[in-house]
Amino acid sequence: MPTLSELKAHAQTIRRSIITMLENAGSGHSGGSLGMADVFTTLYFAVAKHDPQNPEWEERDRILLSNGHICPVLYATLAEAGYFPPDELQTLRKLGSRLQGHPHLGSLPGIENTSGPLGLGLSQAAGLAYGLRLDHKPNQVFCLMSDGEHQEGQTWEAYMFAAKNKLSRLTTLIDRNNIQIDGFTDQVMPLESLRAKIESFGWRVLEVDGHDISALLEVLQNTVQSSETPDAPPTAVICHTTPGKGVDFMENKYEWHGKPPSHEQAAAALRQLAERG
Repeated sequence: MPTLSELKAHAQTIRRSIITMLENAGSGHSGGSLGMADVFTTLYFAVAKHDPQNPEWEERDRILLSNGHICPVLYATLAEAGYFPPDELQTLRKLGSRLQGHPHLGSLPGIENTSGPLGLGLSQAAGLAYGLRLDHKPNQVFCLMSDGEHQEGQTWEAYMFAAKNKLSRLTTLIDRNNIQIDGFTDQVMPLESLRAKIESFGWRVLEVDGHDISALLEVLQNTVQSSETPDAPPTAVICHTTPGKGVDFMENKYEWHGKPPSHEQAAAALRQLAERG
């Protein structure tokens, strides 16, 4: 198990990679990618079972990204974990690259699903969790989601399916950053009380500061342990995050949802990240 300082160092390396990737690509999504770096770090380096040297290991936990537009944080995390060389990150969104603008199953080791249109990931994860249970497999299934895609009807159908079938080994991690491409979620389509809504569908719901790695670790370890209880419900973890975390001119600004930094902005962002350790 890595130490807390090691986990924080991984998260900052991932953030720096996100900045350089997006600057080099000239397109992509900054806000959510930076905001979810601590969640991805905790999941990949301290909670989930996986093996970068054997990506198809049958005993691995499955990690699916539903909001595929934040794939820079996924790619940066996979590279940091050793799935492929970090230099390849600079090919993001380029012709012929394995690092497409949304993850594509089979294009890169460590990718567990194809994502693009929002609202599909939880259905994919629920189906996978159901299939693993039919095969008597104990693998955990983690689905990373945006808050905005909770405006999609299919998301709630998947919540119903998972609760009805008591998919205890299914966990969603919701990026509750309150922004989407058109503005703030409470202005575009209010979601509160998000916790009460999900609980009403038969799920257990936990909330956590998405930048407190110690708290994230405690919550996710508890989730894994509770999944062993017969007939336990699936779990949703609402991760309260700051979009653009670590870069003051990006934080909490919805304009950075789908915007990359310029050369000058990237340099300023990297300086800030270096100062914050």
